[in-house]
Amino acid sequence: MFERYLNVYFLSSFFLNMNRKFLMFLCAFFYFFPLSAQEKLYEEQHGKYVLTPAGASHLAKLPLKCMQQEFPYKTSVTFSDSSLITKPKAYHPAFYGCFDWHSSVHGHWMLVRLLKLYPGLPEAPEIRSKLTANLSAENIAKEVKIFEEDAQKGFERTYGWAWLLELQRELLTWNDPLGKQLSTNLAPLAKQLVRLYINYLPKMNYPVRVGEHSNLAFGLTLAHDYAKQTDNDSLLNIINETAIRFYKNDSACPITWEPGGSDFLSPCLEEADLMWRILPTKVYQQWIEKFLPSLFTGEVTLQPGTVSDRTDGKLVHLDGLNLSRAWCLYGIAHHTKENKAFLIKLANEHLLAALPHVASGDYMGEHWLASFAVYALTMQ
Repeated sequence: MFERYLNVYFLSSFFLNMNRKFLMFLCAFFYFFPLSAQEKLYEEQHGKYVLTPAGASHLAKLPLKCMQQEFPYKTSVTFSDSSLITKPKAYHPAFYGCFDWHSSVHGHWMLVRLLKLYPGLPEAPEIRSKLTANLSAENIAKEVKIFEEDAQKGFERTYGWAWLLELQRELLTWNDPLGKQLSTNLAPLAKQLVRLYINYLPKMNYPVRVGEHSNLAFGLTLAHDYAKQTDNDSLLNIINETAIRFYKNDSACPITWEPGGSDFLSPCLEEADLMWRILPTKVYQQWIEKFLPSLFTGEVTLQPGTVSDRTDGKLVHLDGLNLSRAWCLYGIAHHTKENKAFLIKLANEHLLAALPHVASGDYMGEHWLASFAVYALTMQ
């Protein structure tokens, strides 16, 4: 570890007169790709890129650093009176860290997934302690109150809702006494968000096809996985009906229009990743070839997105786009009989384009990108 930082120090000194952004990239590169062969953060195994214990430890440090950091914080609540003019921690006592509510939620999810995969992590005691402190029954009861207010019915819809259900799904499938306790604590909030989904989806007349938080296909995908895991037929049925209503007849998605300047989700690929969950296998094969024909004709020109300034909270979204494109392409590849090798190659290109920048050295990316990296790496 000392050798890694020593190398970074001397390189940084050598390039002292070079611009700050290049130095930041250089330090991030050596931090994510250690010089020691024994400290690989991921490795290729049977055609898949697998997070190593060292990599899991490295990524775990990012949400641990911010999950109990109050500021900076970006709130999205609606102030209908003065009662919420207070520290965000007062009304979000569980998810007040990591800049915003949804990033805090999926940071908690990531730590649970890493503990399940790597229970011997050096950070395990700290992870357990912070999860216990944040996800107490008392804290979750206060979180529920926000979602019960009429003024907040659009709060975190549907991106944050989806990640909260994914967190609960992760806890429910964790064979550990702490997982059982935390899932019990979180259950009231998960149930409230299920109610909001069931109430909201039938009211939608049109899907939301954007590359940011309100993308409906992504919001349905994680909620679908939760509904399947928990045998919640009411939620599952409304998700299936909504997906069929909005997406079944879609064709020729204009993927060449992507990405938008601040996308972290692909409108086309998120929809395609959702629909293999909804349609029978043969029907999906026919649908995907009409929806994204360029993926199967070899004409696709889907290049990883590039970021010009990782200190800009919007521009750094494109690092997340590369990771989310990767997990979508893996999902599509595993549920189609055509062009599977090409789709996985394309997914790998996006994954490898993003991984060096997860720890960029700037808070605008570091407070959330690790979750996307872990999701992409563990969804292959």
